[in-house]
Amino acid sequence: MATETELWALIAAGREAILSTIKRNGLPQLSNVLYLPGNDGRTVRVSTTADRLKARNLARDPRAVLHVTGGNFWAYAVAEGHATLTAPAAVAGDDACRELLDVHSAFYGSQADEDAFFAEMIARQRLVIRLALDRVYGVITSAGPRPVPRTG
Repeated sequence: MATETELWALIAAGREAILSTIKRNGLPQLSNVLYLPGNDGRTVRVSTTADRLKARNLARDPRAVLHVTGGNFWAYAVAEGHATLTAPAAVAGDDACRELLDVHSAFYGSQADEDAFFAEMIARQRLVIRLALDRVYGVITSAGPRPVPRTG
């Protein structure tokens, strides 16, 4: 079994996850996301657009779950928390644009043309989901490969 410290480390080391939000009908809505972990290891940031279901769900109910996989099927961490949303990018260089530049640069490298980047963020109504994580659970083990599917 993994320690809580190991599980938080898996989240801090990751960049790809499944984000679960709550739909109006109470069922989970799952999205594959890229995330940027904060220095504290207990926060992550995700870029999305204002019209995406995950953003609309979080605006209504800020509870969220982040599922991060490790090196094999038997290694994963699940962190629960609450999200806040920035305002959508509206004016070139505004706070939302600057934070989006920070997040996107971490994934895709430095943006050579900031003006073009800001214009795209504004046109797409991009914003940042800030997820404060407060509980983690999961498994990190080398239990072996997945079972072989049955045939016939």
